[in-house]
Amino acid sequence: MLDRIKKAKNNDSGFTIIEVMIVLAIAGLIILIVFLAVPALQRNSRNTQRKNDVSAIGAALNEYTNNNGGALPLDNTSFQNNVRTNAKTGFYDPATATAVVYTKNAAAAAPGGPAAGVLDVVQVQTYAKCQTATTVYATGNGQTARDVIALYRVEAGGSTSGILQCQEL
Repeated sequence: MLDRIKKAKNNDSGFTIIEVMIVLAIAGLIILIVFLAVPALQRNSRNTQRKNDVSAIGAALNEYTNNNGGALPLDNTSFQNNVRTNAKTGFYDPATATAVVYTKNAAAAAPGGPAAGVLDVVQVQTYAKCQTATTVYATGNGQTARDVIALYRVEAGGSTSGILQCQEL
C-alpha cells in the first residue's frame, strides 16, 4: 500500500518551465498579429465607407437630374439643399456643408481635389472626367456639363496625406 502512495506522488507532475514558456511565446505571437492587423482593417473599413458615400452622392445627383429635366444644381447651395440632403452618407457628415463641395464651372481648370491630409471632404465638379483613378482631365478634352466627378482622399498605409481618388458620377 505504501508503494502505491509513493508511485502516485511520483506521477503528479505539472508543466515544465519550457512548456509554459512555449505557450506564452505562442500567445504573444498571436496577440502581436492581431494588433498589427486591426488598424489595417479599420483603415480599409473607413475607405470603403468613403467610397460608398461618394456612390450615394452620385445616386442622389442622378435622381436630382432625373427629377429636374436633366438639369444639374446651379451652385453649391442648391446642391447642398437638394442633392446632399437626399444622399445617405455615413463618413461625410451631412450636417456640415463643407464636407461635400460642389462646383459647376465650365471654365475651371483641372480640379485639384481636397488638400493633402484632408480626409473628410469630397469635391464634386462638373465639366471633368477621370483620366485614371487618381488624375482628372482638364477642360478642353471633350467634357460636357453632364461629366461630373467626385474627388476625395483615402487613407494609405504609411501616408498621412491620403491618396487622391477620382470617381465619375
